Amino acid sequence: MMLSSSSSSTVEQPSRNRSFEINAVSSDVLRSHILTRLDGVSLAALSCTCSNLHSFSSEESLWKEQCSATWPSTLDTRVQSIISTFPAGHRSFFSDSFPFLEHDCVINLPASVDTTELISAVDIFYKDEVIFSRVHVTETVSGWFLCSPMRVDLVEPKELIPVRVSLIDQWENDTWKNDLEENLSLSWILIDPTRKRAADISTRKPVSVHRHWLTGEVHVKFSTILVVDDKRKSEQVEFTVTVVMAAFSRREEETAEMQIREVSFVGEDMEGKNLGGKGSLVILTAAMGMKRWRRTKGEEEGKEKYREFMKRKTEKAERKWRREKETAMETTVCFVAVVLLGFVLCFYLLMHKNMVAIMRKLIK
Repeated sequence: MMLSSSSSSTVEQPSRNRSFEINAVSSDVLRSHILTRLDGVSLAALSCTCSNLHSFSSEESLWKEQCSATWPSTLDTRVQSIISTFPAGHRSFFSDSFPFLEHDCVINLPASVDTTELISAVDIFYKDEVIFSRVHVTETVSGWFLCSPMRVDLVEPKELIPVRVSLIDQWENDTWKNDLEENLSLSWILIDPTRKRAADISTRKPVSVHRHWLTGEVHVKFSTILVVDDKRKSEQVEFTVTVVMAAFSRREEETAEMQIREVSFVGEDMEGKNLGGKGSLVILTAAMGMKRWRRTKGEEEGKEKYREFMKRKTEKAERKWRREKETAMETTVCFVAVVLLGFVLCFYLLMHKNMVAIMRKLIK
C-alpha cells in the first residue's frame, strides 16, 4: 500500500509542477511569445484548460489576427464592422466559420427570415498562398433576388484575373489535375449581419476538377450538400462554388499560366434545377445555426457526400428519363390507336354510304 501511495504521489507531482510552471510564466510572455504562435484550434483548446488561460486566449486582438491569417478577405472594412457586432467578436466569427457544415443534419426551414443582405468573403489559395480575395454584398429583399435563381458572381464577364499558378502543359495525363486537387483550396464564408452568424459553405478542397472539352478552360468545383426538411419530405440540395480558369502557354515554355475567369456560387436541387433566391436564403440562414464538422473530417466527408449525391442525382435522372420515355411511348401508342380507329371509322362510314347508295339503286 505504501508503494502504491508513493507511486500515486509521484505521478501527480509533475501535474502540479506543470500547473505551477504555467502560472509562473508572465502574462507578457504568454501574450507575445506563446499565444501568438498558436493556430485558432489550439488557441480554443488552450482556453479550456484554466481560467487564466481562458482570459488570455479570449483577447480580441488574438482572434482578429487568427481570422485575418486564415481568411485575408476579413480585413475588409465592411467585414470588420460586421464582425465587431458578433457576441464575442472575432472569436464568435472564427467559431462559426472555421468548421464545416454538417452534411447529414436535417435543416428545418423557418417560415420566413428577416435577413436583408448576405456578405460573401471569398479567398482562394494555391500552395497555401492567397491568389484571389474578394468581398461581395448581396441584397436579399428585392423582388429580383427573391424571384430569380440564386447566383452570385464575383468576376465580371470580361474580367480576367492573373494568378500565380503555373501548370505543366501536358493535358494528356492527370499531372495538372492532381496539382490542382492537392494545392488549390477555397473558402466562401457567408455572413448574415442581421442574425450575426456566419458559415463556410465550401469544402475547402475541390470535389471535382475537369477541363472543358471545347474551350479548354479548367473548371474546379467545390460543393456542399445539405438535407432540407420542408414538412412534406426531406430532400438534398447542393450549393456549388465553381472556379473557371483559362490556361495561356507560350510555345517555348512547358508551363501554362492560369487566369481566373469565373468565381460563382449557385444552388440546385436533386433534379438540377436552380434554387430561387427566396428558397436559398431560407436554407442558408437556417444552415448557419446547424452543427459543424471538424475541418479535416469535413474535407473527406464533403468529397464522399458529393459522390453519393451525384450518384443519386444520376439515378434519379435516369428514372425520370425512363418514366418520360414510357410516357412518350404510351402517348405515341394512344395516338396511333386513335388514328387507326379514326381511319377504320371513316372507312366504315364510307363503305356504309356506298352500300346504301348501291342498295337504293337496286331497289329502284
